[in-house]
Amino acid sequence: TKTISKCYVQVTGMTCASCVANIERNLRREDGIHSILVALMAGKAEVRYNPAVIHPSAIAELIRELGFGATVMENCGEGDGILELVVRGMTCASCVHKIESTLMKTNGVLYCSVALATNKAHIKYDPEIIGPRDVIQVIKDLGFTPSLVKKDRSASHLDHKQEIRQWKRSFVVSLVFCIPVMGLMIYMMVMDSQLADARAHHNMSNEEMEALHSSMVLEYQLLPGLSVMNFLSFLLCVPVQMFGGWHFYIQAYKALKHKTANMDVLIVLATSIAFVYSFVILLVAMAEKAKVNPVTFFDTPPMLFVFISLGRWLEHVAKGKTSEALARLISLQATEATIVTLGPDNVLLSEEQVDVELVQRGDIVKVIPGGKFPVDGHVIEGHSMVDESLITGEAMPVTKKPGNTVIAGSINQNGSLLISATHVGADTTLSQIVKLVEEAQTSKAPIQQFADKLSGYFVPSIVAVSVVTLFAWIIIGFVDFEIVEKYFLGYNKSISTAEVIIRFAFQASITVLCIACPCSLGLA
Repeated sequence: TKTISKCYVQVTGMTCASCVANIERNLRREDGIHSILVALMAGKAEVRYNPAVIHPSAIAELIRELGFGATVMENCGEGDGILELVVRGMTCASCVHKIESTLMKTNGVLYCSVALATNKAHIKYDPEIIGPRDVIQVIKDLGFTPSLVKKDRSASHLDHKQEIRQWKRSFVVSLVFCIPVMGLMIYMMVMDSQLADARAHHNMSNEEMEALHSSMVLEYQLLPGLSVMNFLSFLLCVPVQMFGGWHFYIQAYKALKHKTANMDVLIVLATSIAFVYSFVILLVAMAEKAKVNPVTFFDTPPMLFVFISLGRWLEHVAKGKTSEALARLISLQATEATIVTLGPDNVLLSEEQVDVELVQRGDIVKVIPGGKFPVDGHVIEGHSMVDESLITGEAMPVTKKPGNTVIAGSINQNGSLLISATHVGADTTLSQIVKLVEEAQTSKAPIQQFADKLSGYFVPSIVAVSVVTLFAWIIIGFVDFEIVEKYFLGYNKSISTAEVIIRFAFQASITVLCIACPCSLGLA
């Protein structure tokens, strides 16, 4: 017998089934080519050839001459079939050895490993020589009961329901507490501007100003140093920090554990520091029984969390939409197939129902009117109309006669057909589409990768800048106190200059952190 090798060629530029037919027809005529099988969606051709007559590079050249792009794929292992089985009835290591050694002796099996603990067998085979049913039969003959590992057909791993729920909850919590905080903030702004106007028009003395200022409800001190405004803001901020920011904390912790800094780290850093600083400064003010209420940043965390959780929620909703479409696609696959054995003159000898995963290349599959095509293949016998709208979008049924190709998942209408399976399992057009969509879902947009990379550099540099700010102001303060005094209004005259300077420096550096948290980057 002649030696026959197999190679895979990546083919680009194929647009429809006639391109496939064109390549297959032309290459079959060539010397040294035994058989050729082209998959449109995967964009690859599997060629069996006689290495004494022709080389893979020459085959690729032949395809190029037809007007397509073609490159030989190096890793030929992709054509191997992989089978996962659950094997019952194994009792000891010798059972395992028995199964493994028998399978390895079987022609076409490339690799086999059986685990006694999990009752699982993992088998690699060459679909040209042997198929999953043959492997199962071999194990049955040894006296064990193998069964297929059922694949999850529901595409539940693509389901974003849980994330959608989680971010929605996070958004709602933050929003509920954010609205009052914003209300308080706006009220303070309005009041402050009124005060400024009053100051401008009436040339009031400072004592009168103080009187007017403290008459404002929100500035009223519940305890010395603790104003109503700050107390309310604190109360509203705690739940947001706890519940709204919960997921950010988890993500940030994971990122830091791996010594990377992503968006979540920044968000957590900014909100936590704003919160902790404000909290500490309130405690200090209360301890000192300060007359003037300290400036706090309790409004930062709720507003940040609101915007960011809204963004994340919308993102997951959009992803969920794609997944729904995918789940529908997956549900179009047939689950069973009727395999027939043909005698001479295509006489039906027997037929059996098997799982779609068990259909092998070269099997003859019978498809009754109204049935779905379980695999891609060629029609051998019968005439029928087929609805292929799931792939082509063409609502009109397409006529099928012997020699035509059929696509898995399309629906047979009025005649019974016998087809010969060419692409099975993960190679069918439908599986390829599903795989492409899945890959598109799991890969990040380039701009998103860029943003993550940027924030990797951004986080440390912002932290550095705020530290520099802190030390710069401390130094400036000790060198020339008047500058600080000019900017830091209303500090309590009774506290030492050193404390004033440090407090002001802290406030400046916190402000840098809060403002430079790249919320815009994260939101976008």
